Amino acid sequence: MFIDIHPENPNPRGISKVVECLKDGGVVIYPTDTIYGIGCDIFQPKAVERIAKIKGIDLKKQNFSFICSDLSHLSDYTLPIDRSVYKTMRKALPGPYTFILKANSNIPKLFKIKKKTVGIRVPNHNIPIQLVNEIGNPLLTTSLIENIDNVESNIEPSIIYENYKHLVDIVINGGLGKLNPSTVLDCTNSEIEVIRKGSGSLDII
Repeated sequence: MFIDIHPENPNPRGISKVVECLKDGGVVIYPTDTIYGIGCDIFQPKAVERIAKIKGIDLKKQNFSFICSDLSHLSDYTLPIDRSVYKTMRKALPGPYTFILKANSNIPKLFKIKKKTVGIRVPNHNIPIQLVNEIGNPLLTTSLIENIDNVESNIEPSIIYENYKHLVDIVINGGLGKLNPSTVLDCTNSEIEVIRKGSGSLDII
C-alpha cells in the first residue's frame, strides 16, 4: 500500500491506518529527517525478523535502533545515563542523530545480543513522531538507502514503493527522501565516540 501523508501536517486518517498496520505486525517504510527508514512495532517479533531478512541482518550480532517521540521514556529501555550525555542529547534532539546507549532488561528479547545496547533516535520529522505517539511505544528503525542501487539524488517515494512493494505492507509518501544518514554517537563508554558522521554536526559533543 502507498499512502500519502503530509510531512508537516500529517493527516490523522493516514496516521491511523499506518498505526493499525504496525499493531497488526506490519512492516512500514517512512520518511525521517535524514533518509527513509524501514520499521515496525518493537513488540512484534515476526515483523522484526522480516526486517532483519530484508536488510540481511543477523539479530544475534546487530541491534536496530528505536525511534522515540522524546526523551521522557528513555529510562524504560536504557540504563542510567551520564548527566553530560543527557545534556548532549537534549541539545541534539530532535535531530539527525542516533545515540548508542546501554540497554536495560526491558528491551525485547530479540534485541539482546551479547553487547546489550540500543540506538535511540528522535527525528525532527512529524510523521515518525506521530506514529510513535499513536502506537504508544518506540518503533524499531533501520536505514533504507543501502538497499536501493545506483541512487545519485534524493529518492522519490514512488521508486521506493516499486523496490519494496512486495516486501513491506505500507510505503508512506512523505516527500523526497534525503541521502545522508544520521550521525551515530556511541555513548556507552566514558567518552562519546563517533561511529558514523552523517547529517548531524559534531559541534554538539
